[in-house]
Amino acid sequence: MGRPENPVDRTVPARAQLADFLRERRNSAGLTYNQMAKAVGGQTSAATFERAASGTTVPSLETIRDFIIATTVEKESFGPGPALARGRELWIQVRRATRAPYFVRKAPDPTLVSDTAGFLRALRHQHVWMGYPTPGEMERMSGPGMLPRTTTRRIIDGDALPVDPQQAVAFLKACYVLDETELGLWLAAAVRSFWNDPARSKNIGKWVKAHQEMIQKTESKDLATVTTLHSEEEKKAA
Repeated sequence: MGRPENPVDRTVPARAQLADFLRERRNSAGLTYNQMAKAVGGQTSAATFERAASGTTVPSLETIRDFIIATTVEKESFGPGPALARGRELWIQVRRATRAPYFVRKAPDPTLVSDTAGFLRALRHQHVWMGYPTPGEMERMSGPGMLPRTTTRRIIDGDALPVDPQQAVAFLKACYVLDETELGLWLAAAVRSFWNDPARSKNIGKWVKAHQEMIQKTESKDLATVTTLHSEEEKKAA
């Protein structure tokens, strides 16, 4: 396992919790940081892995992903998926603890939004709540042309609303709103907000359509899940 590590820096509890999670995975896998770096083809260096598990810095999400993949062992029957989800959750908590201002104490509730000013404010608070992802990070998460960083900056600064539902969803996903049911609530908030704004109500149709499509997608997934569970129960009973 190499030389003994320094104790985890516990100055920021959320950062220490992430470091503990990473160290526990490395210890369970019985790997050195050099071995981990080789496992990911040198994509992340041993020194970067060691810093990520020190508790002194906030590693990138890509570093956490590589750390988890490098330490995934055969006994993890579901593969790295659950650990990746936990790592992202801890990373978001660290970003929130180190970046979000004191006055943002909880995630915004889109069901309380009723006008365009409130919708824009809720988008900005969601961005803060998820730890201030940079416009560059958000652009990379969204794919080419979907969320240009100049547009993202204007939304973050409160100078512009998303131009269409696709851009709004891209912004929310880049702020780690990934659940389709929750995305549906945000699109419903947009419909309410723009319906009450004479300057934007003429384009309300595309927002209504996007909301309906999101609901249908959610219902289809729910139905598929129920069908799968029912099939599994029938197999067990047979």
